[in-house]
Amino acid sequence: MLVEKVDASAETTGTHPWWRGAAIYQIYPRSFSDTNGDGIGDLPGITARLDHVAGLGVDAIWLSPFFTSPMRDFGYDVADYCAVDPVFGTLSDFDALVERAHSLGLKVIIDQVYSHSSDQHRWFQDSRSSRDNPKADWYVWADARPDGSPPNNWQSVFGGPAWTWDGRRGQYYLHNFLPEQPDLNVHNPAVQDALLDVARFWLDRGVDGFRIDAINFAMHDPDLRDNPPAPPGGKRNRPFDFQLHIHNQSHTDIVKFVERLRSVTDSYDARFTLAEVGGDHALGEMQAFTADDRRLNSAYGFDFLYAAELTPQLVASAMADWPESGGWPTWAFENHDAPRAVSRWAEEAHRSTFARTKMLLLTSLRGSIIIYQGEELGLPQVDVPFDKLQDPEAIVNWPHTLSRDGARTPMPWSSDAPNLGFSSGTPWLPTGDAHRALSVDAQDRDPSSTLAFARQCLALRKDRPALREGRLDLVEAGPQRLVFDRSSSGERLRCTFNLSGSPASFRPSGKRLFATGDCADGQMGPYAAMIEELE
Repeated sequence: MLVEKVDASAETTGTHPWWRGAAIYQIYPRSFSDTNGDGIGDLPGITARLDHVAGLGVDAIWLSPFFTSPMRDFGYDVADYCAVDPVFGTLSDFDALVERAHSLGLKVIIDQVYSHSSDQHRWFQDSRSSRDNPKADWYVWADARPDGSPPNNWQSVFGGPAWTWDGRRGQYYLHNFLPEQPDLNVHNPAVQDALLDVARFWLDRGVDGFRIDAINFAMHDPDLRDNPPAPPGGKRNRPFDFQLHIHNQSHTDIVKFVERLRSVTDSYDARFTLAEVGGDHALGEMQAFTADDRRLNSAYGFDFLYAAELTPQLVASAMADWPESGGWPTWAFENHDAPRAVSRWAEEAHRSTFARTKMLLLTSLRGSIIIYQGEELGLPQVDVPFDKLQDPEAIVNWPHTLSRDGARTPMPWSSDAPNLGFSSGTPWLPTGDAHRALSVDAQDRDPSSTLAFARQCLALRKDRPALREGRLDLVEAGPQRLVFDRSSSGERLRCTFNLSGSPASFRPSGKRLFATGDCADGQMGPYAAMIEELE
């Protein structure tokens, strides 16, 4: 491997905002670091480990939910948007985290869950109390059909009808996810005002941006029309998979709320908004939500998160969907909802090499990028047995749905410590046996480790404007090789990847700048990669 010496702590220069081309490190608080021995990660644990994150050379952290919650969906069921759940700490702990992150040069992005709340939220408790209270229309309520069945055929993501009967109101309420996650009626201007006040609360505490969860579920068809059936074929593990989701989500008025949110964030300095969008029409919605400077800054979908293979054609297609004129994308290969990429995309014998090539590819893409905790270590998926599962989706759909828990297991900090240094107590999920040799301390001692390589990739991206913010031109997307050029201000880099487990032919095109795997004149080894500087 050859790499030019670069300063990983150097500030990005130029006229682009900080988030354009930024590397964002996702932290799943429950599984990052536990300081009080209850087996659940907490905010002080994150603060104590920020040196590791800053040392990677990333620009920002994204914190998955830490708000007050009954934890039916582990924080994505929010019971108080402006409070920290005691299991994670206090608002003072959050303030200390933000202060420490900023002192290390890290921006702080937090999740905002606007499509639904917990059924324990006081808004829902008020809404369900009667049909004429001030918050009666803050959630989506509907009468039963004459035979007592739900008002339409909509199905929830997690299985079963998207409607639950509430005896107190004598009506059904909508939930696109768990019954304990009732959908907010974001069509209602008062609900929008309340959510924007939540955004202001956290912006006032110093956060630098928001990742907006499931934003395309934020509004429904007010006429409650049935969804049509999905065409035959395709994988169908849940009732949700049998429908085309054109009425329970993706309403065209979502962009109007997005514009209101952007107006709020623009009233603060240098804030970032990122939409998470999944589903059958994700690309069109992502581009609509980021269409101009009045909407969100960026969006990311599931192009790679659930892909069974990482192929040149997949990458080429994803890049083609976001041309220079098409907005600014964000990319993630892993997150808390998807199985670890090295386990999905590479045979066990090639995982070490593949983990490096995957990191080099991610840091070479046009757009901003997200690195999920442990991805810098090359962590594989953990096989969590059924009796230890916590993920409600996996439990309901066992064994057909891959458990999200396998990517949520505790971060391995120390190979010799109990629970790999995550906690002095019993972790909420088991640690992975294969993670011991990949722990942070073990890799810190090894200059040739995957962790060291990840730091070098991120340093290179930060040092080279062509990688961070330049244009991308596809050269080749064949059965094995992916080749594209990145260019900016006279700098042109050629990025070549062998995304197969077999050797591929290769001819150098310029000065070798960075490489991994077996790269020789005439051939690239399995999962080898190279970046060259072109004349």
